[in-house]
Amino acid sequence: MLDPLPDWVPRRRAEIGLHIREARRAAGLSQVTLGERIGRDHKTISRWENALRAPDLTDLLLIADALGIPLSDLVR
Repeated sequence: MLDPLPDWVPRRRAEIGLHIREARRAAGLSQVTLGERIGRDHKTISRWENALRAPDLTDLLLIADALGIPLSDLVR
């Protein structure tokens, strides 16, 4: 059986989701438009922004590129 995640993991996931939402809104994009740009469904974008799921590194790289921001802005 796997150990449960440390308490800080869900908090960081929520912070990253918030950074994605803020950057997407600053770029003037909807979840649908961002999803189209990175090849993901808008429901997936919503799950990331609401910390229900975590984007993997490839997704984070695609998001940063689509928004024209450094990867570090999403994971700071």
